[in-house]
Amino acid sequence: MTPTMHASLPHVVIVGGGITGLSAAHALDKSSDRLRYTLIERDARLGGKVRTDIVEGQGRYVIEAGPDSFLTQKPAALGLVRDLGLAERLIGSNQQQKTVYIYSRGRLEQMPEGLMLVVPLKLGPFIRSGLLSLPGRLRAGLDFILPRRRDPGDESLGDFIRRRMGREVLERMAEPLMSGIHNAECERQSIQATFPRFQQAERTHGSLIRGLRAEQKAMRAKRKPGAPAVPAFASFPNGLQELIDRLSASIQGSVLRDTGVASIQKAQNGYRVLLENGEVLDADAVIMATPAYATAQIVRGFAPDLAAQLEQIRYVSTGTVTLAFRSSDLAHVKPCAGVLLPRIEGRKINAVTMSSIKWEGRASGDTTLLRVFFGGSHNPGTFALEDPQLMETVRAELRELLGITAEPLHTHIVRWHRANPQYDVGHLDRVAQMEKASPQGLYLAGCAYRGVGIPDCVQQGQDAAKRALGRIAQLVASN
Repeated sequence: MTPTMHASLPHVVIVGGGITGLSAAHALDKSSDRLRYTLIERDARLGGKVRTDIVEGQGRYVIEAGPDSFLTQKPAALGLVRDLGLAERLIGSNQQQKTVYIYSRGRLEQMPEGLMLVVPLKLGPFIRSGLLSLPGRLRAGLDFILPRRRDPGDESLGDFIRRRMGREVLERMAEPLMSGIHNAECERQSIQATFPRFQQAERTHGSLIRGLRAEQKAMRAKRKPGAPAVPAFASFPNGLQELIDRLSASIQGSVLRDTGVASIQKAQNGYRVLLENGEVLDADAVIMATPAYATAQIVRGFAPDLAAQLEQIRYVSTGTVTLAFRSSDLAHVKPCAGVLLPRIEGRKINAVTMSSIKWEGRASGDTTLLRVFFGGSHNPGTFALEDPQLMETVRAELRELLGITAEPLHTHIVRWHRANPQYDVGHLDRVAQMEKASPQGLYLAGCAYRGVGIPDCVQQGQDAAKRALGRIAQLVASN
């Protein structure tokens, strides 16, 4: 079997130019100069949902259209940043103002100090908090004595938190925070796919609190004395677009923008990639870094079973409204990193981030930037609103929740249609089946599979590149 490019170099096609596809391309650049690759992106820009809009007018606003940071505890994204020479540009979130409020029973309640997500590593602040009722706090304490679950299989986040810490912790804390991160429904959300460390803590220590305390202690012990501190959540002065711009500029292969893939056909020695403009590319390996439903459409002709499985991954649509205000108009608002809104409260928005408080340099002069999250499984009806009605709804919610009545200096709406995959119970088992059903030389990567965060997507892109290189090595060896 010989590579499809015959006398030329082997060829890899990467479909999708988001952070996953770009990371795969970067990994190919680093690993071998004995192949060539083509990165194909339907849109005019690269980066997918990682996008920063810089708006200048009455002020300068750095507005994230997608994620506002990446987690450095997962090494892939931080390693990529260092590879690209961007480490000195990293900034962390404001450590002087980390307060987060939860809107509960008609008022703002501060999240207790010393939490790891919803697990109290410090008991005093948790016990004194007004967020939960006394019975709710006592019920959470039963985590110390409840037996661990014997079944090693998956379960929903709702079942897991309710079982370990009680209904109130689930409804008032875990649902708005842990399901909010994934825009998910807590009663369908896979604990194994989204928060495996929680299940591991119970399995190893018999208690969430004991387990995560032990994890924190171990992490502290690993820190090297005198090593420079790396922020837990990191970004850049001009937003995450800096990462996309540097990564895009580093790509050495061929890049096709404004180009869609119509279908892929299996060929004797690899694949034929049919573009919507009529062109055809031969490939020895293909990395699919597109949404699962888009991948299903492209591969259906030669892998119908895989396509059917891919279509079972649900997606929800989400968006943000960013508003700039004069800081003096928000003098009455408690300064904080953000406000979470539990589903049980029945609000029409999901959360609010004080972007210019959370991140330095996001708004110029005497202005404050707020970012409102809407849609998802939490509020699909809000996503369906036209822009004028959406803005009215957001303004009304800010007025009722935070007492903000002033006219904004600037507003900025971003919508992401079918952009958030849902990791339902059993997700990782289904992904394993999809990977098993993928023909040789076809590799799945991206936020639909093994993690939605930037580090997860970077890692998946790198892993897909490694597998593609392995496939090409097999083809070359068999020649």
